[in-house]
Amino acid sequence: MAQVLEVKIGYSPEKIRRRLEESGIRSLNSVVDVTNYVMREVGHPSHVFDFDLLSTRKMDIRQSRPGETLTTLDGKKYRLTGGDIVAVDDNGEIIDLLGVMGTANSVVQENTKRIIFFLDNNNPKFIRRSSMSLGIRTEAAIINEKGIDPELMKDAFKRGIKLFEEIAEGKVISDSIDIYPNKSKKGHVTVSEDKISSVIGIDINSEKSADILRKLGFEVKIKNGKLDTKVPTLRPDVTTEEDIIEEVARIFGYHKLPSIIPSFLTNKTGTFADRFYFEKKSKNFFKYLGFTEIYNYSLVSEDLFDGPVDRAIKLKNPLSEDMMYLRNSLVPSLLTSVDENKGHDEIKIFEMSGVYEKRQGDLPKEILMLAGVVKRHDVSFFEVKGIIEALTLDLGIKKINFNKRSKSPGSDIYIDGKFLGYIEVLDGETINFELNFEEILNYANNKKTYKKLAKYPPIFEDITFVLDTSVLTEDVINEILNKSFLIKNVTLKDRFSNSRTFHITYQAEDRSLSSKDVFEIHKKIVDSIGEKFAAKVK
Repeated sequence: MAQVLEVKIGYSPEKIRRRLEESGIRSLNSVVDVTNYVMREVGHPSHVFDFDLLSTRKMDIRQSRPGETLTTLDGKKYRLTGGDIVAVDDNGEIIDLLGVMGTANSVVQENTKRIIFFLDNNNPKFIRRSSMSLGIRTEAAIINEKGIDPELMKDAFKRGIKLFEEIAEGKVISDSIDIYPNKSKKGHVTVSEDKISSVIGIDINSEKSADILRKLGFEVKIKNGKLDTKVPTLRPDVTTEEDIIEEVARIFGYHKLPSIIPSFLTNKTGTFADRFYFEKKSKNFFKYLGFTEIYNYSLVSEDLFDGPVDRAIKLKNPLSEDMMYLRNSLVPSLLTSVDENKGHDEIKIFEMSGVYEKRQGDLPKEILMLAGVVKRHDVSFFEVKGIIEALTLDLGIKKINFNKRSKSPGSDIYIDGKFLGYIEVLDGETINFELNFEEILNYANNKKTYKKLAKYPPIFEDITFVLDTSVLTEDVINEILNKSFLIKNVTLKDRFSNSRTFHITYQAEDRSLSSKDVFEIHKKIVDSIGEKFAAKVK
């Protein structure tokens, strides 16, 4: 909307100046103060041009072209990149950066006699982009970029004309122009009384809800227990049933709602009952073992990306070279944290977070991983292996396999033949591990099986084998366990050089075992281990 007025520049009344200054706006003169006062009072920014400075018969509103320049009313010159909403005169010269700031070639001065009072509404995305790219953060831009109800323009325009007449001796000397091609439409939402009461948690009848909404400017009709609402144009944020219910609840009063803890059944048995439960349980596990949880950025540099960079997901607009790629492993970031804390003799840290895998023609695949690092002068592989075994056992996973790594010292970890992760021995002081927690969640459970105490006593036996260093202890234990159902448990008791001592527990549920029973099983064990692993009993 626009209209030409004759005005007299002077000081605004003390009431206007005081109110503006108390709201954070400096009083300038009776004409400019009107535009700021209307913005504060009605909520719609407005602008004035010096009509005699324009020297134009028409004003075109269009998008700027790359390379065009303008000088704002504060004397600063800007080069536009294109796509800004601007007003230009007959000669194509920019006379306003709409919604952001006016220009010096049309600014109101002390000798201004005639003005154009101008209000506009534009796509807030353009206003935001122009304001941020040029670094011009005016109050008008901040308001406009959030989106303004176009219906406010009429009230703002009428209020502005009235104020010009009152404090600037304003006199209208032209017809008003109102170009409104895309009129705002009121939104339409229907919600039932039952749903309002169900979501809020207390019975609120339709009449009460309708009364609340009408006082907020909504048009409401009640039909068959449903509220048929038309949303005022000043509330573009209200689009769903839940938005309507929120309006009813906040006016009704949250303090009036009963404080009742929600009752719900969470299944904590079976596989993958609740991923958040198992995530928290795993974090607590490491906490009680003395680990510290840390959080690293998901973005890493080329040096911290694990593998060839052509497999990496690269950002189009990275903040820096150190934050250019989405990481595909947690370990490099953890090791960086260790390196940055060289003053600590002992470090035990872990992180549970996502890594990212590139997919052709689709968004990256995010995988939840669990990784950790243990640094201590006497740390051993078996200590970290024991931590992993204890973790999986705590999550209800009773069987995982460890195979020797071919790439580096350590072990690859499998579950049901699927790769789960690895333990890597970096040196005599540092060992790291990384597990696919998504895979763990497929097997994690809280199922507990009761087993009554045995009536009959166990028999214990230690057997020492001379084994080649390439033979895995786990394979030997599994072979021993397979020799008889009377073998209840096998553990590695001791090792020295190429000798390993295994502690075996024999026990029957229906009788006491004799030495003859144990000897027969003992012989099977010795023969089997000797044949399969070329071992000798020591």
